[in-house]
Order: sequence, then structure tokens, then C-alpha cells
Amino acid sequence: MIEKDKRCFKNGVVYALETDDGMPVEVTDTFLPFYTKDAIGRGQNKLDSNDLGSRNERWMVGVSCMSGCPVGCKFCATGQLKDWRLISSKEIIEQIEFVLDKNPQYDPNGSQEFKINYTRMGEPFFNIYAVKKVIQEIDKKYPNTHHYLSTIGVKGSDISWIKDNVTLQISLHSLDEDRRKELIPINNLMSLEELGQIRTKSNLKTTLNLTLVDEKDFDIKRLKELFDPEYFFVKLSPINPNAVSDENKLGLGIVEAVNLV
Repeated sequence: MIEKDKRCFKNGVVYALETDDGMPVEVTDTFLPFYTKDAIGRGQNKLDSNDLGSRNERWMVGVSCMSGCPVGCKFCATGQLKDWRLISSKEIIEQIEFVLDKNPQYDPNGSQEFKINYTRMGEPFFNIYAVKKVIQEIDKKYPNTHHYLSTIGVKGSDISWIKDNVTLQISLHSLDEDRRKELIPINNLMSLEELGQIRTKSNLKTTLNLTLVDEKDFDIKRLKELFDPEYFFVKLSPINPNAVSDENKLGLGIVEAVNLV
């Protein structure tokens, strides 16, 4: 992998990389205090202070499982890319190794939590054989790794193997079926009812990720009807403005708008 660009934040870096055949991928290297892991127990997910922790506490590497993406979510910057392809398990592992090589003073086995987020470019279940191989290989070297797969909910996906240190996140984004299909424009989406029946054997609950564009996308009654809190955890995410979200006139989204008040 060749580093083409990067953007630094107070608690990490996002890198633009290029594969051997010139395809772009994105990988992130971030960290947080360990107490942020217990958002459910604490009843909130805010930082207690300006102390952002270190990679010895919660160290999170976000990898791409595709170069580009065919889905075309209305607020995702990956939609700017004209071409896409599946990448190999070797290319996913190279992203992880790239981040580890950037931080030789830290040992993933020594972190209180070392987490691989399959949340950057691409849909993991479109490339699930490669993703599964990555999980197997990383677990051999770093047995305490937490794997976190973010999916749009592709119809027919086998989730029977999601257990123990592997956790599922569902990109929900709206509790209105038609609106959800508008935001995630592919034909083979699982219905909201089907998503609500998902049960895994993970150590953690399945996350429902809601990037709320409009107040109409959130319906607490519908949420309670469909998603049993015994099995699901709700996460509200902001829109990160980009050319695609601007073109679709999605603005800053509800979460960011509330923060600005």
C-alpha cells in the first residue's frame, strides 16, 4: 500500500492509500479513553474531560473491505469514485499492518481494547469471504481483537457466524422503509422487520447506526416495535459533509444540528 494523503485529528489519523494496481482505499487510526467502551452502562457516550486517552486504552483501526462501493448511499463520499472492486484479504491486512507500522511503540496485545472496524469503503458482506479470512488471521496474531462489521443489511447475508469477539452494526438511517431505500439505493436490502429479527452470539449487542438526515427519519414508536433493546443498541451519527451529501442537499443532519444549538 502506498500512502497518498492523510488528515490528522486530535485522536488519530485518516489515511488515503493506494493498492498496487492504483485503486484507492481509506484506513483510519484512532484512539479513545477506555471508559468510552461502556456507553450503555454509563448511559451516555460523552468524554468526561479533554483527555483523549491513548492507543494503550481503546485503539481502533478502520479498514476498507472494498475499493470504492457500488451502493451509492446519499451521504457517503465513496460515491464520488467511478470505479470499484473487491479487495483481497491480503490487502485488508496490509491496511492494518500499515497502521501498526506507523505506531511501533504500541502493541495491540497490550491495549485494553484493540478493535478493527470494517466501516470505511465498501460493504463487508459483498466481500465476506475475504473479511472472514482477515478475522481468522488477525485473531491468530492478536487474539484479543474486537471485530466490528458495519453492514447496510444485505438480503440473504449469513450472520450465523457472528459471535464472541465479532459484533454487527446495521446502517439503519431511517425508520421509514421507503426513505431508507432512498438513502441506501440498492434493491436487495433486508426490510426493517427482517433486521429486527437479527440475533447474534456476539459478546456485545448489535448496533443500530442512525445517521439522521431529517426528524422524520426517527420514529421512537417504530423503533420500539421493531428492535428489542435486549439485542440492539442505538447509535446516532452525524453527517460528515462532502460533495455527495452536498449534491443531495442533505445538510448537516439532525445530530450535528442539535450540537450547534
